[in-house]
Order: sequence, then C-alpha cells, then structure tokens
Amino acid sequence: MRDTNKSTLFCKHGSGELAPAPQLGILAGGSTSSMTSGEHAARRFERRWAPRYSFSADLEIEWGSALLRAKTRDISANGMFIESADTLWVGAGFTARLALDHPVKMDCSVKRVEPGRGMAVAVTVSEEQHHQRYHDLIASLSAPQT
Repeated sequence: MRDTNKSTLFCKHGSGELAPAPQLGILAGGSTSSMTSGEHAARRFERRWAPRYSFSADLEIEWGSALLRAKTRDISANGMFIESADTLWVGAGFTARLALDHPVKMDCSVKRVEPGRGMAVAVTVSEEQHHQRYHDLIASLSAPQT
C-alpha cells in the first residue's frame, strides 16, 4: 500500500505488524504492500510453515515452448502466489524467472489454483547465484524496520 502523502511503501510482516517496506525489494524492481484484514481472514486456515510477505513483481513462466507473463502477489521462502489468467493445473511443473534487477530463476510446482486469479506454487531454487538472490530478497522482506 502506498501512503500518497508520504510516498512510503509498507508491508505486513509475518507477525502481522505493518512496517515500512524494505528497500531491497524496491531497488530490485519489485514492490511490496500490506495484506488487508479481509485477505488475512480468508487465508487464516493455512498449512504453510514459512511466513509470507506481500510482494509484487513481474514474472515470466517457461512451460514447454510457451512463455507466459504474470505477477507475484505474495512470496515466502518456499513458495509464492502468481497472479495470472493463464493458470496451469495442480501438480504442473515449470520454470519461472522473477524479473528483478538481477533476475531469479526458479523451478515451481503448482499446489493450488484459483481460477481466473492465479496459482499458488512451491518454489525450488537450485542454482547457487539464484538461490542467494532469492534468499536475500526474503531476508530483506522479513527484516524488522528501524
């Protein structure tokens, strides 16, 4: 969420605390925002173990010979929700490239589909340089703001 009076980005941390967004995500070409209480209530029965952070960035999905364009809605250490009208089915695997200043390549597996909205995926980042970039992004989103 952007406060138009102060031009400050905010994000909601795993503890539920709203704080100014970390700069790495912004500098990397993505943006962060808070999840509203309505979104939180709809997702309160979650089974995931990693904290999730609102994070919006462009994403390219390589699936076979097709290249699909999408955006992230939120992200965690082991997954993300991808907003796209073109969803795959549960269990489908694909390679994605998170479009940051230094792109992050990852392997994804679809875990849940919301028709017309997007899909929740598990993420595996195997190449060391991409793994470090992804780790740094998550660390910047989870860092307490001072």
